[in-house]
Amino acid sequence: MTAARTAPAAESPSVVAKLSTLDRYLAVWILAAMAVGLGLGRLIPGLNDTLAKVEIGGISLPIALGLLIMMYPVLAKVRYDKLDAVTGDRKLMVSSLVINWIVGPAVMFALAWIFLPDLPEYRTGLIIVGLARCIAMVIIWNDLACGDREAAAVLVALNSVFQVLAFGLLGWFYLDLLPGWLGLGDGQHLSISMWKIALNVVIFLGVPLVGGFLTRRIGERKMGRASYEQQFLPKIGPWALYGLLFTIVILFALQGKTITHQPGDVARIALPLLAYFAIMWFGTFALGKTLGLGYDRTATLAFTAAGNNFELAIAVAIATFGVTSGQALSGVVGPLIEVPVLVALVYVSLAWRRRFTSRPGHRQPAPLS
Repeated sequence: MTAARTAPAAESPSVVAKLSTLDRYLAVWILAAMAVGLGLGRLIPGLNDTLAKVEIGGISLPIALGLLIMMYPVLAKVRYDKLDAVTGDRKLMVSSLVINWIVGPAVMFALAWIFLPDLPEYRTGLIIVGLARCIAMVIIWNDLACGDREAAAVLVALNSVFQVLAFGLLGWFYLDLLPGWLGLGDGQHLSISMWKIALNVVIFLGVPLVGGFLTRRIGERKMGRASYEQQFLPKIGPWALYGLLFTIVILFALQGKTITHQPGDVARIALPLLAYFAIMWFGTFALGKTLGLGYDRTATLAFTAAGNNFELAIAVAIATFGVTSGQALSGVVGPLIEVPVLVALVYVSLAWRRRFTSRPGHRQPAPLS
């Protein structure tokens, strides 16, 4: 954002007045992007099919482009020389691992069975969403909420490693083994290779992370840190939000027809998702405060816990069950609910920010745009 993050946005009208039009009406632009995407998907025959075909190795190129544009400016702002301060925070690291890879999948499994006991396809799709921990869009939610950029970079990198190693194993446990143990019927088997998961990680995290790191290193060497942060970063900052809005338009255009033709099914899928985001975000935020983490790292922990890697979940559902399956629809509804909910939680997070005391000597994050 254009204003310096030295105080919560709600504290002073002068802070709000300094925000750019893009930042000040962010929620409006996101809702407009959702509406535009839905309209395009409904009004232009074959648009969703055309967009769906523009992919390589199961990766949607339009979505990949939007996410790369969105993540690069934020990752170029990360102070990579301070990452050791994050990795040394055992409370943060252990909490993130437990919440993301033990609590999160278990919560989604329970909610899927509670809300969708009679709809096995949608239930399976939701469980897959719960297994795919966020490694991309959480970067921008964290930045909008004035979270710790360095902590976000470390936690999404940690999630990416575990995603490659644990996704298939957890899929087998929650979809095949556990239902049999609990007497819930026959399980499902996921067909996804570790290579495809690794490719997803490389595209959506590795490329922008390397780009941001190299930009920071080269920029500081040629311009000096002060000029890099005061002159170069403000120029690329707005592109993060442009990329976000572009991604939202593409997401909604891809599934606009499906969503509007099956509103009842979408509503059934949305209920457990809403419960999931509320439980994960508010529960993790309370945990961070209880552990004595500063606001910045508490916000990072909460958004990392609540977000999901929708692209991976959709790719796995389509590869295993087919593009017209109920599992794929659940994967699609995931980000369509996640985007507006997490935008709302950004505002909740900022409103609660004054309840925390920042860690001594911690740098307030630079503006997003």
